[in-house]
Formats: sequence, structure tokens, C-alpha cells
Amino acid sequence: MSKNNKPNPLWGGHFSSGPAEIMEKINASIDFDKKMYAQDIKGSVAHCQMLAKVGILTESEAEQITNGLQEIQQEMAAGDFEFSTELEDIHMNIESRLKEKIGDVAGKLHTGRSRNDQVATDFKLWVRDAIDYIDDDLRELQAVLLQRAEEYYDVVMPGFTHLQTAQPVTFGHHVMAYVEMVGRDRGRLQDARKRLNQCPLGAAALAGTSFPIDRHKTAESLGFDMPTANSLDTVSDRDFAIEFVSSLSVLAVHLSRLAEEIVLWVSDGFKFVTLSNAFTTGSSIMPQKRNPDAAELVRSKTGRINGSLITLLTVMKGLPLAYSKDMQEDKEPVFDAAENILLCIRATAGMVGDMTVNKDAMKERAMGGFSTATDIADWCVQNLGIPFRQCHAITGKIVRLAEEKNCRLDELSLEDMQSVEAGITKDIYRVLSVENSVASRISYGGTAPENVKQQIVAARKEYL
Repeated sequence: MSKNNKPNPLWGGHFSSGPAEIMEKINASIDFDKKMYAQDIKGSVAHCQMLAKVGILTESEAEQITNGLQEIQQEMAAGDFEFSTELEDIHMNIESRLKEKIGDVAGKLHTGRSRNDQVATDFKLWVRDAIDYIDDDLRELQAVLLQRAEEYYDVVMPGFTHLQTAQPVTFGHHVMAYVEMVGRDRGRLQDARKRLNQCPLGAAALAGTSFPIDRHKTAESLGFDMPTANSLDTVSDRDFAIEFVSSLSVLAVHLSRLAEEIVLWVSDGFKFVTLSNAFTTGSSIMPQKRNPDAAELVRSKTGRINGSLITLLTVMKGLPLAYSKDMQEDKEPVFDAAENILLCIRATAGMVGDMTVNKDAMKERAMGGFSTATDIADWCVQNLGIPFRQCHAITGKIVRLAEEKNCRLDELSLEDMQSVEAGITKDIYRVLSVENSVASRISYGGTAPENVKQQIVAARKEYL
């Protein structure tokens, strides 16, 4: 196996020769951690300014370093920076380039810190930024959902349990369920953001530093609430990454559930909605097909995002304090999960906005399956003073009678119903229409159209 006989200059004088070629490949992280270049430079600038404030750097040195870092950031943003695998990671690539630009003074930047606390800081900054832009997209998704809920607040559709027709609901109410789910997802991400918002810089390798640094100043400069409290925990903690991807996994499950419903709704068995060519694909041999591929891919990416969570949990399992190289494997699953959840959010928002709702198909399906059976039981309780369990049994007999006659409940004659319960009057037909059924569900959080209107107003106030 070939070896690199040239020692890595950033490892110091202990190593007289370089690593084996395969060691260099497995050890390098620059191919993926270069995503954090903006966060790395931001942290270095804050660290540099703090070192100048406490007198470790002169103002002139701090100015040279800051200007050099800003120039490097411009190079990277423009795609003009040449990354080196030999320099392992984003930190060494930036430090080496800084030395090329300003000379030996660049080496003073690393005073009072280690790559261990540096990468923790970069990673926290990256995750914090990711939470913010994901939240923006989730807000947009809620806005689209709320718009559709408002358009169809009173359109009747079947509500299901066990995917069997249960009771009629409104399409607006159904859509509002996802507004609530996404609201919880946003809350989870904000909770994660609050917990991660402590600054690792200055914890150094694992034990802190003997230099008179001001960690509170660095934390403030970077928008953290405070510095982390324990240097060992600081460099070995990846709870924030696990919690972030855990929150994304729950979000992905919610998006997958909506995607599954879209797949069902556009199918020939439902025909509740149609999607345009913008979010469907055709078949290579069946010209009539319009496949809901966007929804299916949103559904499938849940496995990929959940896999990222399992990867993180497995990487961190059993690691002794403090830092171990295992933790280099923490970033790719986080980057991948964040990238794919954004695709899912945007595709979902696109599909929801694109859907054409087939009101007639929804109503027709809502009228089937004896969906107003519960309304008969409720009517008997309210008008005959019979306990609900007895009314439940009465309704069951009426449903069986309708099955035998192969008709809907509202198509039974009054005599048919009175053959089961003599006290039933013609007033019962008032509750058997699906429109009246949904209108009667006036309890807080219920499907009554007027309730849905109020829910939409409240949700806009809370989330948008």
C-alpha cells in the first residue's frame, strides 16, 4: 500500500511521515463538510474579534485575519476555491489558505480553540440555519393548506377510520388536520433550536484553555444565548443533530401521510382530486396513465430520512467522552436529511396548490357507507331519552335493514325505521343528509363549516 511520505504540516512535529493513501481517504471529510464553509468563517471571525478584545491578538493582526477570512469566503462563494483532500477538512483548508494570504500571523487564529470545539460550533450554526429556512418553507406549506381549506371549508367528504367510511367531514376540516401537524413540527424544530443555542467555542479539545478568552463574548457575537457549561460535554455532544433529524423524521412521516392520501385521492377508486402534469408522470407503454410520482417520492423519502436518524444514533452509541473520530460520520446524514426534507416540503406544497377538487365525487362517497349512522344514534339520545348504548344497538339494526334493502339510510321509509324503534319520527330525516351531519358537529375542533372558518382564522393568526 502506498504511503504519503510528506507529513501533514497542521499536525505538528510529532509525525515524521504522512498517512497511507487509504488512511488519507477515510480520514478526509472535506468532500462534505465544505458545506459549512460560511459557518466556519463566521465562527473564526467571531473568535478572532474576541482574541483581539482580550489582548491575545493586536488590532492589526485581527484586521489581517478578518480581511483574509472574508476574502476566502468570497472565493468559496464564487466557486474559485480549490479544496484539498490532503488538508482533511474545511477548517484546515481555510487555515492553510489564510496562511498563504497573510503569512504566519494566520497561525495565531487557532489560539484558545481546537478543531473539536470549532466543528461543534460550525455544525450547530449550520443546523440552526437549517432550522430557520426549513421553518420558512413549513410556513409556506401551511399558507397553501390554509388557502385550500378556506376554498373548500364546507365541501363534504367521507371521513375514514381503518380506511372505512365512518362519518362525513368537510374537506376544509381534513386539510386543517395537516395544518395542525405541521404546526407541531415547527414547534419541535423551534424547541430543538432553543436547546442547541449554546456556543461551543472555547471548550478547546476537551478541557478548556489556559488563555484568558471571553466565551460569553464569542457566544454573543454568534447569536448564541450563552456558552456551553462543560468542556467535555461540549466537544462530544451531538444531541442537537440527533434532535434535529428526529424532528425531521416526524415531519417526514406527516408529509408521507398526506402523500399517501393524495395517492388514494387521485386513484380511480376515489377520484377525489386530480393533479396536473406539473406533479404527475406518464407511462412508457400506457398512454392513458397519469401517475402521482411526486406524492410517491415524498412518501418514500421518509425511509431515507428515518435512516439518517438511525445512522446518527448508531454513530453516537457507546462513545466514551470526549471526542472520537466516529463523530465525523455525523454530518452527511444531517445534510442529506435536511436536503431531502426541503424537497418533500416543497413538493407537497406544490401538489396541494395544484390539486383540482372533485366535489361531486367526494359528496357521493360521503353519502355511502351509512356515514350518518351515528347521527341516528345521537337523534335517539336527544329525542327519545334512551341511553347511548341502547341507541347504538337500535342504529345497528337500522343499518342492517338498509343493507338488506340495498339502500342508503335516508332512503328507508319511516315505517322501516319504526319497525326497529317505534318512537322514531319523520324529524329523523333532518339529520340524515351529509350536509346536516357535518353542520351539527359544532363541538370545539369539530367539522362544522362554521367551526372550520374559525379554525382557519385562528391558524392564520398563530402560524403565518
